[in-house]
Amino acid sequence: MGVLMIWPSARSTALAGAMTGLADEADATYFNPAGLAFQTTAKADISYGNWLPGLYGGMYYASAAGGTPLHLPFLRGHNAFIAGSLTYLNLGETNIVNERGEYLGRFVAWRGTIAAAVAAELAEHLAVGLQAKCIRSYVVPEWFWKYMPELGMDMGGTGNAWACDAGVLWKPLPRFSVGVSVDNIGPGITYASSGEHDLSPAMLRLGACWTPVNNRFVRVNVLPEFDKLLVGMFFDTAGTKTFERELREELRDAWKSFGVEVTGFELLTVRLGYFEDHAWQRGGLVFEDEGMTYHYGLGDVLAGRHLGKLKSVGLCWGFGIGYKDYFRFDVSSDAAIYDFPTTNWKLSLVANDIAGGIRELKQGHEPWEE
Repeated sequence: MGVLMIWPSARSTALAGAMTGLADEADATYFNPAGLAFQTTAKADISYGNWLPGLYGGMYYASAAGGTPLHLPFLRGHNAFIAGSLTYLNLGETNIVNERGEYLGRFVAWRGTIAAAVAAELAEHLAVGLQAKCIRSYVVPEWFWKYMPELGMDMGGTGNAWACDAGVLWKPLPRFSVGVSVDNIGPGITYASSGEHDLSPAMLRLGACWTPVNNRFVRVNVLPEFDKLLVGMFFDTAGTKTFERELREELRDAWKSFGVEVTGFELLTVRLGYFEDHAWQRGGLVFEDEGMTYHYGLGDVLAGRHLGKLKSVGLCWGFGIGYKDYFRFDVSSDAAIYDFPTTNWKLSLVANDIAGGIRELKQGHEPWEE
């Protein structure tokens, strides 16, 4: 269910996914639904990008999210928000050829989700959020099994599943927030007639946001993040590892992100993110030694070890152009976190205050009163 693991927007991609501690736009439905509770205007975003063309041509990813605040009497003045989102991952066209070399047809594999989220403030600076989502995975068409009896199966090309997310966002200081969320909690998805299924990629996210500068000229967000895939944790088939060693390995395999976002004059935003994922060999600091490449983290470099020659750094980047953050167009790329040549760009249209933006645009076209 890889569609659940892709950063949904150009902004979040540029920041290497470090959004759990901020979650201030519609894509909070992905990172931390609790962030929706602090949003007081109707919001929406739509994103599109190619997906690992260096691995397989024709793949692309699209997402959309949006929602509106709720005014509920029983919340006693606290904010609430309701939102929905869609994601779609097209895995490209595949030709089917049997063992005799006969061409049988062509199909497009895809995966998608539809989700609904609700969030509310528990106190002035504390919010919680919940989300439920349905997942659809289309791996092969049903007619595939009819023409491939040598596989010994007659069904299992599609699968459906559900999952839930829950998050908390706390703002103890005016320019500092901390978020935690647990995502993709569910039973997994079944494909084959044998009953075998893939586990849901449950993820623990922990992030923070510090805004050291925020005035009418410039705003700076600093965003560290730690994400841990919960599936298969502490799995030791040989039973020879100590708990201390297992814990150290689990912490090393966690996704680690660090993003910096600088916005000038409420018009132009520049973003840079660093990402490392040792488990999937993505990002980090890649060194070459005796013809072999190795992925290391910042901790390895600080320890002063002999790592070899630096080959690449797992950086993400992007920028945005908007008007007072009412509306914005974002561009990003995370191609550098992969070991193979690829482009991997993403585009997003973002509306953070739909009514306010329309109102100000209308006022700008009204004639001056004498």
